[in-house]
Amino acid sequence: MKRDLDLQHRRATGQASGPTIGRQFLIAVVPALALALLGPALVEAQTPEPIAPIPFQLELDQRKVDLGEALFHDVRLSKDNENACSSCHDLDNGGDDGLAKSKGLAGKAGKRNTLTIFNSTLNFRPTWDGRFASSEQQVEAAIHDPTVMGETWSAIIDKLAQDQALSQAFASLYPEGMRPQTITDAIVVYERSLTTPNARFDKFLRGDATALSADELEGYRLFKTYGCASCHQGVNVGGNMFQVFGVLGTPGDYFRSHGSPDNPDFGLYNVTKVEEDKFVFRVPSLRNVALTAPYFNDGSAATLTDAVDAMAKYQLGRQIPARDNALIVAFLRTLTGEYKGRPLDARVSQ
Repeated sequence: MKRDLDLQHRRATGQASGPTIGRQFLIAVVPALALALLGPALVEAQTPEPIAPIPFQLELDQRKVDLGEALFHDVRLSKDNENACSSCHDLDNGGDDGLAKSKGLAGKAGKRNTLTIFNSTLNFRPTWDGRFASSEQQVEAAIHDPTVMGETWSAIIDKLAQDQALSQAFASLYPEGMRPQTITDAIVVYERSLTTPNARFDKFLRGDATALSADELEGYRLFKTYGCASCHQGVNVGGNMFQVFGVLGTPGDYFRSHGSPDNPDFGLYNVTKVEEDKFVFRVPSLRNVALTAPYFNDGSAATLTDAVDAMAKYQLGRQIPARDNALIVAFLRTLTGEYKGRPLDARVSQ
């Protein structure tokens, strides 16, 4: 597992296999500095844009989507029959819970900020530290995690099997009926349906010149010029690579000045035990980011303004003007998409 994850780490960040010396520099500093130093000349040379629109069409079995939706909201998946997947991943709340750190069984605080479930299957790994290679693995782990669902598959199946309609739905879709793997499959198929296409920025990418205001376009230009797009790119505006938090400085400086410096979250290091992976995290997607405050793995940035300032300081090694920050935030708000054909309602995040 450790070796496979380390290999994916190198591949995802454009590294060849071999010695790890200078690895963090290759992970992040080179692309960030390239954009930051070359600026508009490099940006103008980028064709196509570093961000791609979310596709409209999904090839999914709607019957499995419907079954997975029911399971996603079913509290019988948890030991106390009080928690469901939707308890932390609220579709009316940006796909997360709006808390700095998630709450699990008996209301106990979790260790990290909950990532949004919207567009989650577009990420190359589902969690902050990349410990799971797939959504299926994450569902399996959440079921058994004593701080999340804390349940066993046998107990879950005993409870769900008493529901005749649910049992019939499984029998009609899966020859093997209700099993751990079929329950997991239905949930993951549903999660794949939770994409949010047709953000105003997607409309701009598809050729609608009126989709963005002048300020929003300038914010996007700054987003690229400062180097934000070196990590936040692709269809999910992130989610496709690991990155050290604290590129231009000492990794972990941000966490030492925020939250709990004596018990930091080491991110990928928790999985690989490779020293250079300390404070390396999977880059979060910026899709619908205006809906998902607070920010970062510890939920310590309360607003988008705070998050942009922190990224400038710890990832770019600079302080950006307040006006530029506001313009970048204006651009980020254009990444709010639609779910089931209706725009998601953004929470105010200054």
